[in-house]
Amino acid sequence: MLKLEPRPQPSAAMSLASPLMALALTTLIGVAIFLSLGKDPVQGLRMFFWEPLRSRYALGELGLKATPLVLIALGLAVAFRANVWNIGAEGQFIAGALAAGWVAMQADAGSTKLIVVPILLAGVLGGVAWASITAALRDRCHANEILVSLMLVYVAELLLQYLVYGPWKDPAGYNFPQTITFLPATQLPKLFAGTRLHVGVWIALAAVVAVWWLLMRSMAGFALQTGGIAPMAARYAGFSSRAALWGAMTLSGGLAGLAGALETAGPLGQLTPYVPVGYGFAAIIVAFVGRLHPVGIVLSGLLMSLFYIGGELAQSRLGLPKAITGVFQGLLLFCLLACDTLIHYRLRRVAGLGTAAAAAAPGAPQIDKEQR
Repeated sequence: MLKLEPRPQPSAAMSLASPLMALALTTLIGVAIFLSLGKDPVQGLRMFFWEPLRSRYALGELGLKATPLVLIALGLAVAFRANVWNIGAEGQFIAGALAAGWVAMQADAGSTKLIVVPILLAGVLGGVAWASITAALRDRCHANEILVSLMLVYVAELLLQYLVYGPWKDPAGYNFPQTITFLPATQLPKLFAGTRLHVGVWIALAAVVAVWWLLMRSMAGFALQTGGIAPMAARYAGFSSRAALWGAMTLSGGLAGLAGALETAGPLGQLTPYVPVGYGFAAIIVAFVGRLHPVGIVLSGLLMSLFYIGGELAQSRLGLPKAITGVFQGLLLFCLLACDTLIHYRLRRVAGLGTAAAAAAPGAPQIDKEQR
């Protein structure tokens, strides 16, 4: 019989290498999946790990996918470090997109590029407002933030559908569920000609630096993490666990809403029922693969972008199902959890129930603990 027992001192080096081991295991399992589906595994891995990097345009698409993932994962890392389990970043992303889209629809022929600033601010406020519902219910009613934030995702999706099928539907859109196409003044400036990569990538990198400073160098970040992990100790030190809850949820929601605004003012250019593509849920994996550290989140965000783009290419070029992207994302998280478990615990063989009963029987030879 096998059991897990804690290791006296988990290896720090192995903990750092765990995401790489998880990626290697994910790749090996991916090869087995391609073979079982009758596909060339070399071509399959090429779709995921080479095609998204082979050209300037492909690199731009990689950065475009990584930007919202990194932003949302940064907010989730802050919340998780504060022991606030915000699982509804997808809903906050949608709320931010809705708020930003409403501002973008107010633009007219006289609007300048400065309208981008209120569009992004509206996205942040939309995400904060949606996350505040969860914070208020936990603060006032002691509701479970996991369930509340998750259920609010579906409310946000239904609200989006109501608006694009109803009040916000483009009257000249041939009855398609979509808003008007936003004017060029509302679009984020592009970084490079011939790509769709926009200045949102610089906003995401600035957020990485800001969150790193908050968590690693500021008293506010220390108080936030202490208030979430050890409320009694935080209260003794003069920190507020309630402030930790509200700070973590609003910051997390604000960054998710900003990601939604960047998508609205970036590659989308209008609102449709297909605004939610799972970034809020994928960012949970990004946060944990990145070890809840801002720099690690950048690297894991790029990796997750490879999976998104690779899944789309595998679907169009190899005829694989759309679910292949989710399969690789889930495999990466599963392998990471498995590696972390074996780093912190070890398997130990112990005597089964039959052996223990025989050893306790009268007249049975006694075996000391060390011999067993």
